[in-house]
Amino acid sequence: MHDTLLFIYYPYVAFILAVVISFMRYVGRGFSYSSLSSQFLENRNLFYGSVPWHYGIIAVLTGHLVVFFIPGSLLEFNRVPWRLYALELTGLTLALFALVGLLNLIVRRLGNARIRAVTSPMDLILLALLLLQVGLGVETAIFYRWGSSWYAVSAVPYLRSLVLLHPDITQVAVWPLTIKLHVIGAFTLVAIFPFTRLVHLLVLPLHYLWRPYQKVVWNWDRRRSQKA
Repeated sequence: MHDTLLFIYYPYVAFILAVVISFMRYVGRGFSYSSLSSQFLENRNLFYGSVPWHYGIIAVLTGHLVVFFIPGSLLEFNRVPWRLYALELTGLTLALFALVGLLNLIVRRLGNARIRAVTSPMDLILLALLLLQVGLGVETAIFYRWGSSWYAVSAVPYLRSLVLLHPDITQVAVWPLTIKLHVIGAFTLVAIFPFTRLVHLLVLPLHYLWRPYQKVVWNWDRRRSQKA
């Protein structure tokens, strides 16, 4: 019964909540679709948190997504031992990279009074959930070997069954608790997505890639200002 609630009904509830609330927020409070950057309040420590976090987590999520679409190719790739070892080590390194970046961001946000003043309760909840989720991912990579192959064989069929609206939780019952919590954590992040600053992911300024260059016209003598 617990597996049915958590791995069949909960994912759909989380997805519907994310879509509906994201739309309502965009229509009703469109200007809130922002990451609410604190870079102007503090910049140096932000670099050491934001860069490793973004590069690490984007690479890890991309890996998950690629295996979701081509699990067979991944299993064929892993047939050669050294390639399996290299892939597992790369995944763990990227996850640790993201974890270090996230920890730096948390310390920065809690340790700087100016940034703490603009931190909302939802920011803290999001950071706690992200820390738990990444920590569970690192634990899985360390203590449950050959996670890439396991993901392709066990998790991908389950996730695909959800997408096809024919959920199959046959293999869920034998998952270790760590992995179950990791999957539930992912659905929880989807559920709270529209209530957090993560919504800025939906309005990435992709048009910047093809828009004309902006021409900056200075209305003062820059050389004289620099000498002053």
